[in-house]
Amino acid sequence: MKNQLRIIGGQWKRRQLGFASVDGLRPTPDRVRETLFNWLMWDIQNANVLDVCTGSGALAFEALSRGAKHVSMIEPNTTQAKFLQQNITLLDAKTQCTLHIQTAQVALNKTAGPFDVVFLDPPYSLNLWQILAEQVDTILSENALIYVEADRELNTLQLPSTWVQKKQLKAGMIRAGLYQKSTNDSC
Repeated sequence: MKNQLRIIGGQWKRRQLGFASVDGLRPTPDRVRETLFNWLMWDIQNANVLDVCTGSGALAFEALSRGAKHVSMIEPNTTQAKFLQQNITLLDAKTQCTLHIQTAQVALNKTAGPFDVVFLDPPYSLNLWQILAEQVDTILSENALIYVEADRELNTLQLPSTWVQKKQLKAGMIRAGLYQKSTNDSC
C-alpha cells in the first residue's frame, strides 16, 4: 500500500510523494517540518545533508526542495527504499542524492562527511539516539546543525556533550530539537 506526503516549501512545493506502509514509519508532520525548515532557513542553502533514518524521505526531499546541495539518505527497508528511488527519479534529483540501503549503524561506518546538516530521527522503538549520535558526531562539519526528533524528553537521549541545543519544540508526543556542534575546546 502507498501513502502520500506533501513537500511544503521550496522548488517542489506542494509536490506529492509516495511512501510505503511500513510498521513504525511516521513522516515528520507538516507543522513540525515547517518549524524545522524555518529554523534552517539560512543554513540549508548549499548544505551537505545527512538523513540518518530516512523513512518516508520527508526531511530529505524538503531539504533538497529548499536548496540543499546534496542529501545522503539511509534506509534499510528495501520496500521503502524503492519508493525513495522512485521519488529521486520523479524529482530528477539523482545527482543530488545518495541512497544507502542498509542500517544506519552500518552505513555510518562507511559514510564520509563532513555534513553541515543532519536529521537524526530513528524509529522510536529502537532507542538508537545515543549510538547513532556518537557515530554522526565524527562526520560533522565545524558548527554543523543536528535536528533530533524523539518521543521522549531530549535531555534523556544522552547526546554528545559537544552538541548545544539552539531550539526545541513539542508537538503532541513529538519532542524535537535543533543542536549545533560546538567547536569550543572547553566543552
